[in-house]
Amino acid sequence: MAYELSVGLAGLVALIALIAIRIPIAYSMILVGGVGVTLLNGPDIFMSQLKDLAYVQFSIYDLSVVPMFVLMGNIASQAGLSRELFRAANAWIGWARGGVAMSAILACAGFGAVCGSSLATASTMGKVALPELKRYNYLGSLATGTLAAGGVLGILIPPSVVLVIYAILVEANIVTMFIAAFIPGLLAVLLFLLTIAIYVRLHPEAGPARDPISREEFREATLGVLPVLLIFGAVIGGIYFGLFNPTPAAAVGVFLVAIYGMVRGTIRWPEMRDSLYDTAKTTGMVYLIMLGAEMLKIFMARGGVPQAAAELMTNSGLSPMGILLLLLFILIILGCLMDSLSMILLAIPFFWPVLAGLDFGMSQEELKIWFGILALIVVELGLITPPVGMNVFIISAMAKDVPMRETFKGVMPFFASELIRVAVLVAFPALTLWLPRVLG
Repeated sequence: MAYELSVGLAGLVALIALIAIRIPIAYSMILVGGVGVTLLNGPDIFMSQLKDLAYVQFSIYDLSVVPMFVLMGNIASQAGLSRELFRAANAWIGWARGGVAMSAILACAGFGAVCGSSLATASTMGKVALPELKRYNYLGSLATGTLAAGGVLGILIPPSVVLVIYAILVEANIVTMFIAAFIPGLLAVLLFLLTIAIYVRLHPEAGPARDPISREEFREATLGVLPVLLIFGAVIGGIYFGLFNPTPAAAVGVFLVAIYGMVRGTIRWPEMRDSLYDTAKTTGMVYLIMLGAEMLKIFMARGGVPQAAAELMTNSGLSPMGILLLLLFILIILGCLMDSLSMILLAIPFFWPVLAGLDFGMSQEELKIWFGILALIVVELGLITPPVGMNVFIISAMAKDVPMRETFKGVMPFFASELIRVAVLVAFPALTLWLPRVLG
């Protein structure tokens, strides 16, 4: 057993080294998992597993929701849906001091509810909102920081691809996870709006107010966003009220968004082809990472690493809450080194067995839900923290006149608000669990 554990720990070190030298995470996990199983059990066992591992992994019906939600987000980006969301939000609250930045947050939340991807949300909303923020002379750090932080809303507000992957990993109900994410997602939006309000109160020149728009412009902007709200209601409302499961809901969403784009004239065959191509690339990447994670999980299980980690935590003398906080802290650190999907796939197979053996005064199913929401929130933080901070890199590439250090400076108030949200949800699990209990 000591030999197996030593090989497993050596594999972890090798994985970290490969990631550090920028080898793609999928290839790193496949390499470490394959070599590890070969060392522990021989090449015949590894080849036998490899023969049917991909089929077993990807024949899960729930996984079919991933390409559908990705396609819905890609078509939504091409259809100009984000522009209508921002236009309406700007009409509603853009007149206030800091209102254009607040409008960007609301539009990010709305687009995330249709898209489900943080990177796509940041990229799409950056193209729409950044020119308006510059037009009204918003401070560069506030403008770029707002858009980078607003992008993280896409990972938690349903539908979320990462949330689906987490549910599959811990064998939780996807619909229940979507329901549980609603209140924490709404709390994030409110805290981000409050953060902007406080910031412009302290620094009035950072977010000047704009002139009110005419009643006609207000009416047109409001009417323009109604189709978007109907699409959101059909997809998310249908899931919440049990009309259909996530995969049919995603298919309905793809159909409605495509019809919306065709009616507006923004979706033709070239745009649809690009959406399908981008969906294939993204889905292939996701599935390859999942295959690598499964190979790594098999190796680590044979090496006894998750069991050793669970035993170490149990005998550490820390309380269950102390262990939870330690694991969340580790996730924040990991978020500085890798993307959110890779982090979930890499960390959850180690962390969940540790938590599953602890008593938090709730059932195992509720613990899966509560921990999943907390894990996704701290995963969000990795999207706006150095050195990776993918959302920051995306927005900085668009705002070439704003130094990247200013963008990182601009996201720090939002980072602080996210830490407050984590503290509130840790202290009051009922905020996460109340809605699933009511609708379950």
